[in-house]
Amino acid sequence: MPSSLARAVHAEIIVKKSRFLGSVEPCADRSQALVRVAALRAEHPGAAHVCWALMAGGQSAANDDGEPGGTAGRPMLEVLRHQDLDGVLATVVRYWGGTKLGAGGLVRAYTDAVAQALLRAEKIERVPSRTLECELAYSLEGLLRRELDAAQATLIDVAHGTQVRARFSLRADRADALVARLGELCDGRLAWR
Repeated sequence: MPSSLARAVHAEIIVKKSRFLGSVEPCADRSQALVRVAALRAEHPGAAHVCWALMAGGQSAANDDGEPGGTAGRPMLEVLRHQDLDGVLATVVRYWGGTKLGAGGLVRAYTDAVAQALLRAEKIERVPSRTLECELAYSLEGLLRRELDAAQATLIDVAHGTQVRARFSLRADRADALVARLGELCDGRLAWR
C-alpha cells in the first residue's frame, strides 16, 4: 500500500560546486504543488533551476525547469515511484556552480538530492477513504452518530431540513460494513445519496 510523509524533510548536496537543495513533503494535488514551487522560486531568486516531481495518483507530474529534458523531474519522479509514495512532492533547487555535469551527472545529482531527503523522512501509511451521504428521520440521528463514532468515521456536514442529511467519510475498507449495519438498524428508513 502506498505511503505518504508525515512532514517536509530537506537535504543538501554539493556536486562539482553546484548546490542542490532537495526536499520531500506531503502534497495533495497539482495545484498545491504549483503553489509550493512558486514559493520556492520566491525564496531562492538566485537559483538556476527549481525542478520538481509530484506523485499524487492521477495528478502525478514532473518538471525539469530548463535542465536538459529527462535529467531532473522524471528521475525524481522515479525515486518517489520506487519508494511506493503517493501524495508527495519532491523539489530540488539548484544553484549553479560553474561546471557542467552532463546528462548522467544531472540525473545522479537530482536523484541523490531526493534520496538523501527521503532517508530522514517519516513515512506514514496512506489509507484510502470513502465519502458517503445519507438522509434519515430525526429520531435516527443519535443512532447514526453513535455508529459513525464506532466506525471511526468523520462527520463532514449535517443539514437539518424535513429530514437529517449527513455526509461523512471513513476508511474505504469499513464503508460496506457500515452501510450494511445502518441499513439493518434503521429498517430501511435511511436513504443513501
